[in-house]
Amino acid sequence: YPYISTRTVAALHARRAGWFSAQQMGMMLLEQARSHGVEFVKARVTGINTRGGRVKSVELNHSQTVDVGAFVNAAGPFFPHVLRLLGTPPFPIINELHLKAMIKDNLGIVARDAPLLIWSDPQVLAWSDDERDFLAEEADTAWMLDELPAGAHTRPEGLGESQMLIFLWEYHAQEMEPVWPIPYDPEYAEMSLRGLTAMLPGLRRYLDKLPRAVLDGGYYTRTPENHPIIGPLPLEGAYACGAFSGYGLMAACGAGEILAAYLTQTPPPPNALAFSPVRYEDPIYMEKLKSWGETGQL
Repeated sequence: YPYISTRTVAALHARRAGWFSAQQMGMMLLEQARSHGVEFVKARVTGINTRGGRVKSVELNHSQTVDVGAFVNAAGPFFPHVLRLLGTPPFPIINELHLKAMIKDNLGIVARDAPLLIWSDPQVLAWSDDERDFLAEEADTAWMLDELPAGAHTRPEGLGESQMLIFLWEYHAQEMEPVWPIPYDPEYAEMSLRGLTAMLPGLRRYLDKLPRAVLDGGYYTRTPENHPIIGPLPLEGAYACGAFSGYGLMAACGAGEILAAYLTQTPPPPNALAFSPVRYEDPIYMEKLKSWGETGQL
């Protein structure tokens, strides 16, 4: 890995790991679901009807009512909103805005077969003296001179002759209610690129003339301990499948297996209890949350 900084003193190389296309996986699962008779309706849930302590039907925004035998709250960042529609107690969930940027690495700084690369040390960005003086003048920019958190990460994007490089770094996490379109930080691409130069010094060659960046992003919906919520809710016939933070794709198939077991009333996998909503009813568990420690959040 000649592109990694010579300042690096240790590295953890997870050899039995990799990355895959989120879009292709989503399309594959969508096609499989349709082939098994699943019908997709594009609509917004506006109400949930119950009777006798059980979910009976769902109201959609185009004046349609759908009778249901089971209802799964898999609403992503709107998970808390749907809980309110159900009338079930809230969970300790927050939404964090997370962005990502892509540039064309036309100088070939990062090898196309590079793995996901994560810099695990906090850092102070390397600014010139003039830049430091300029940033220090305003409170809105002075924070850029502070020590910033670990977690800048990147990987190549695309196959074949693609030159795209995707990079992410949450140098200041933002908790917020979900809004669309998501608000973009105009400094994000440059700040993240600068953060990556600690690990990949060759990227400094792009700082004199920043390449055009494509920004994207979304919300990490997560719990304090960063475990998802999967399982039956207090209202009969209602289930939860949410709060997957930034690892939804990695956990998706395992979560589906757990949820399917509950829906079909078959024994769930042994690890299912760790993600069950009932954990928040346990006083001992709630006490552990106060000193949980590392959550693995990037």
